[in-house]
Amino acid sequence: MTYEKDGAEIYRQSFATIRAESSLDRFPGGLERVVVRMIHACGMVDLATDVAFSPGVYDAAYDALQAGAPIFCDAQMVASGITRKRLPKDNDVICTLPHVGPAGENTRSAMAVELWRDRLEGAVVAIGNAPTALFHLLDLVAAGGPRPAAVLGIPVGFIGAAESKEALISSDLEHLVVRGRRGGSAIVAAAVNALATVVEQ
Repeated sequence: MTYEKDGAEIYRQSFATIRAESSLDRFPGGLERVVVRMIHACGMVDLATDVAFSPGVYDAAYDALQAGAPIFCDAQMVASGITRKRLPKDNDVICTLPHVGPAGENTRSAMAVELWRDRLEGAVVAIGNAPTALFHLLDLVAAGGPRPAAVLGIPVGFIGAAESKEALISSDLEHLVVRGRRGGSAIVAAAVNALATVVEQ
């Protein structure tokens, strides 16, 4: 079979296709590149229509990563999708879910957020799976807890996913979300990878 075998050319053609088929005009500066990577991760060019963001989220997340801030992930799948060589300061990528016991009054994912407290201030948060983690994070901040520099709140699902994202949008945190049910580990990890460096591939 005949097919493209050059990795760099595959990336180039992929990103060109995404830009040709997506409506990206409303995304300022580097955020356009982030959305392209998010679309690349899921293969859905219409994803751009559901992306919502605060005006300062790109600079907040990029600057935090450049300063060496840790990245907190709600699931190991998210952490595994982050390309370490792209991180500007060998930033710590942290998933605390394996360190929590059985679910109690809330899910294990929500309980894992409690373990972020000591280093959450100024961190980048990447949530791709658990709406309860995003809800709990918002409750923690609203109660006067530490504030992350930026929250990439892109949990996938049918129960609570859309609602948790709308709650994040309504907060005063710098945020990037995909409205509705769509989301997932690949999309949020792609967003982190794009924020970590201006190199597109």
